[in-house]
Parts: sequence; C-alpha cells; structure tokens
Amino acid sequence: MTSTRELYAFLTFTAMMMVYHCKADFPPPPTGLTFKWLDPLAVNVSWQNPSGLQDGAVIYKIQLKGFEQTVKCLSKKYLINSSLIGSDHWTYQVWTVVGNCLSTNESKKVDITINSPKTQVKLKDTKCIIYTEGMNCSWKSTNKPFNLSYRTCEHLKPLRVCDRPYSSAERSGCYLKDNDVCILVETEAGWSTFKPRFVIHPPKLIIKEENDYLTLKWKHQSIGKCKWNFRVCYTRCNKSEICIQSEGPSKIPYDKDCLYEFRSRTETKSYCSNVTSDFSDVVKYGSNKPPDQTLMVVAIVVPIILSVCIILSCYCFRKHSSILCPIIPDPSAIFKEIMINGNKDHKTTGNLYTPVPEPIESCKVTAVAQNSDLEQIS
Repeated sequence: MTSTRELYAFLTFTAMMMVYHCKADFPPPPTGLTFKWLDPLAVNVSWQNPSGLQDGAVIYKIQLKGFEQTVKCLSKKYLINSSLIGSDHWTYQVWTVVGNCLSTNESKKVDITINSPKTQVKLKDTKCIIYTEGMNCSWKSTNKPFNLSYRTCEHLKPLRVCDRPYSSAERSGCYLKDNDVCILVETEAGWSTFKPRFVIHPPKLIIKEENDYLTLKWKHQSIGKCKWNFRVCYTRCNKSEICIQSEGPSKIPYDKDCLYEFRSRTETKSYCSNVTSDFSDVVKYGSNKPPDQTLMVVAIVVPIILSVCIILSCYCFRKHSSILCPIIPDPSAIFKEIMINGNKDHKTTGNLYTPVPEPIESCKVTAVAQNSDLEQIS
C-alpha cells in the first residue's frame, strides 16, 4: 500500500513539473554582441540586455567555443580575456539564465566570432628555459627581423618591449625576468601570440657500476621547493628502448658485454607548476663485446669432421668388403650335401699323383782287421 502511494505521488509530481515547464517561457538571448581589442593579447566581449528584460532580471553565461569546460557565470554584460593567444580567430557563445547559475531555464546560445587584428604567423618549438636569474624564451622561425613584447597573462598591464633580443641560425628569442608571461612577436609577415612552455636544462646523469647493476643518479637545477620525477630511457646491445621513472636514484641490471645508451629528462610533480626538461644528449656506458666464437666453431667444424670420417669409412669398407665381410656358406646347404653324398664312393677323375722314386745308393761294408787299426792308432 505504501509503495502504491509513493508511486502515485511521484507520478503526480512529474506531471506537475512537466506542466510547469510547458507553461514557462524560456528567457530571450542577449542582444548586440560586440568585441573590442584592448591590445594584441586582450579582447573585451560585451552585449546588451535581452529584449523586454531589465538589468538584474537575468544572469549570463559565456564560454569560448571548443573549451566548453570553461563556462563562466556573470552578472555583468561583458568579459575581458587578457590572454587570447595562439589562433587567428575565436568564437564565444553567450546566453541568459533565469535564477542562479545552476538553473536550466536558459535561452539559446548566441555566437560571436573574433578575428585577429593581424595575420597570424606560426612559430615552431616555442619554449622558455628557466634559470635562477630569469629565463630565455626562444622559438624556431625563418621570419626575421622581429620585435618581441610581453606582459603577464592574468593581469591587463601595458606591454613591455624586450631589451635583450638575440637571433641565430637556428633560434631567435629574448632574455626575460618574469615567469608567467604571454608573448607577442611581430615580423614583416605578421605576428604571433603565444604562452610558451617552461623548461629547465636536462639533468646531468651520473652512472656508477656496482657488481651486476648500474646505479643512476641525477644532478639538476632546483626551482623553489618543487619535487621532481626523473625519466630515463636506455638501450642495451642495440635492442629496443626501455624507459623507467623514479623520484631518486635507480638501479638496472648490467650486462658487461653490452653497450648502454642513456637519455634522461625531469619534470615537476603534479602539485607544482608544469615545468619539464627536454631529453638530454645520449650518454654511453660500456661496449659491445664480440660473442664467444668457440661454440660457433665447434658447431661448424665438428659436423664437417664427422662427415669426412663417415665418407672415408664407407669408402674403405666398400673397397675391402671381401676381406672384412667374407661370404659364409649356408650351413643348411652344407648339412644337406653331407646327408646326400655321405655314403657314396667318391670317384676320382684324372691321374693320381705318383711320387718320383728317389735314387738309392748301395752301401759297401769293408772289414778291417783289428790289429791294423790298433797299429795305426799307436
């Protein structure tokens, strides 16, 4: 019974809300949208009251198209963006809301497109290298000469001109002392506005061999009290690259027969400003030693020797097969022949061998008188 009452109450409330929204009129959108550039980095977007409404009757929402997560709720009828950079046009959307910023009773959105006052020139690899005494902001560009102006991004202050510009074959830039800056670079082809990424010099990698491991340590530039993460990527014996990340010294297995190639970088942790370094130059450790050829030699030479020996053995066996393997008569055939021919007289054919008679000499015995012999002896 209770569940039936709750269901009835829910359906009644839903029906009432639907009727309320059907009867309610959505507020009209703002009118008279316009913009004005305050300097090359800042623009003021403004609008008028919606038709038939007075000041204070509604509030306004505004967002930069493509950045829907940055919706701003305002009671005033203008918005100043002090760091409109990095493009040649932007589109803002403005609409009115009845009630508070969370209300869904709102008007349709009205667009206004803002074009850059001058032609935008794309600069490559813009960055600011931070030092203890300042920073070096530079970029890659073929558009020379140039003029550089800057100011802080969050506050609408007058632009300041760079007093320490430089230009080289690869990069152009300026030495600055402020940290959070938006930069304007003017050339003959046009201008470019950007907020550079902040970097520090790559850390110095220290490698120490300990038994079967390599201990990796870093020396780097400190900025405030920020903690750092270190990232090192290495290859061994020209194999695929391996990357590891740590907050302090690291150990990796060491193969003494391999050449190791290291490159490293550092970056601040999430609770500090986003500052990173580029990867360092490659640091080499160890050398690629030639592999042991003993097993290879054994694997090649031994089969060859065995093959030659087998071939020679086969040749000798075939040549002297009559000696090594004489033909042995079948014992059953011998036994059978004995049984068949054993009781028969063997007939001889041909002449038998007759020995040649030997000559016999006659023996003549002569009697000798005993006295004559004795006389001769005496």
